[in-house]
Amino acid sequence: MKLSILTATFNRGDLLQRLYESILENLKTNIDVEWLIMDDGSNDDTEKIISKMRDENKIYIRYLKQVNQGKMAAINHLMDYARGDLIIECDSDDYFAENAFLYLKDAYEESKYEKDLYGLCFLKYDQNGNNIGNEFKNQKTTMFDLYFKELEDGEKAIAFFKDRRKNYSYELEGEEKFITEARMYHKMDEKYKMVCINEPIMICEYQDEGYTKNIMEQFKKYPFGYYMYFKEILHKNMKGVLFKKRLYAIKHFLLFWYLTKKTKK
Repeated sequence: MKLSILTATFNRGDLLQRLYESILENLKTNIDVEWLIMDDGSNDDTEKIISKMRDENKIYIRYLKQVNQGKMAAINHLMDYARGDLIIECDSDDYFAENAFLYLKDAYEESKYEKDLYGLCFLKYDQNGNNIGNEFKNQKTTMFDLYFKELEDGEKAIAFFKDRRKNYSYELEGEEKFITEARMYHKMDEKYKMVCINEPIMICEYQDEGYTKNIMEQFKKYPFGYYMYFKEILHKNMKGVLFKKRLYAIKHFLLFWYLTKKTKK
C-alpha cells in the first residue's frame, strides 16, 4: 500500500519537524509513503527546513511553492502529484499518532475492494489524549449524516481512496481563499460512503493564527463560499435531520446571504 500525505503550510517551518518525525516513527508499519508539501507563500525558513529533511532521504518528499492562495488551492494543486492508494491531508500543526499507519493499512486491506466507499474515517485526539468529538455510532456513514443526523461536533481524519478523491476538488468562490472541507465531502456523499474506525490516527494542536481558532473572521472574509455551502445543504433531503440542525442550516444560510450582500456594497 502506498500513502500520500498532503500538507499545505504557511510560515509553519517550526512545526514541520514534529510532523516529519511522526511520519518516520510510523514507518515501522512498512508501507510506502510520499509527503507532498505546498508552501503557500511562506517567508520564514520553511524551504530550508524541508531541504534538510529531503537530504536525509528517509522518505520521498516533494516540495512545491505557490504565491499565497490559501490552503484549499494548495491542496487542489498537490492532488495532481498524489500517487498513493490512500490520500490523507495533514495540516502543518497536526501530526500522526502512534500506530496511525498500521490502522490505515489494516482498514485499507479490509475495504479496498468495496466500490461504494470514498474513504476511511478515523478519530483525532488533542495533545492531552482527548477525543476531539465523539466516537462513531455507525460503521458506515456519510459526512452529512455524521454531523447532521448523528450529531457529531468534533474533527475527524479522513483517508481517501485515490480513484474516488481524484474526481473532486475544493470549490472556491471568486477570489476567496477558504471554504469548509465539508462542501466537497457532501458532494462525495452523493455517490459513496465512508468506513468509520474508532481509533485515533492524528493529533491536533490549534494555533492562535489558525483557521479553526479564527472561524468568525473566516466567515467575514469568505462569505460567498459559505453561502453556497449552506444553500446546497438546504437542497438536501432533510429526512432524519433534527429540527435544531435544520434551524442551524437556515440561520447560517441567512447570515451568509446577508454577508454576501454587504460585501458587494
